[in-house]
Amino acid sequence: MIERLQTGQRMSQIVKHNGTVYLAGQVGNPSSDVEGQTLECLNKIESLLNAAGSSKEQILQAIIWLDDMADFEKMNNIWDHWVPEGHAPARACGEAKLARPELKVEIIVTAAYSND
Repeated sequence: MIERLQTGQRMSQIVKHNGTVYLAGQVGNPSSDVEGQTLECLNKIESLLNAAGSSKEQILQAIIWLDDMADFEKMNNIWDHWVPEGHAPARACGEAKLARPELKVEIIVTAAYSND
């Protein structure tokens, strides 16, 4: 069974299937710097994971898009403090043109959840 949560015309924020939760890409407030946008993305991710019956300890994979790889270290400083020790997911990070020019980071997460 596929379960879609927080669904709109274009996309669902959460899709659950067979013990895996897929989140839509999350972005932060465009008026913030990369650190602020990263923290906001991660807070949104944590909230969505909780709504899906998962947690940041259950993240399987994260894909991070930066609009400028020069921000890699700044983003990582926020990421490294957020990820629970011993629970780092598989991760990729690349540079991409994001949906709006003021966006600096977008994070996409796949996680496990208990389907009890």
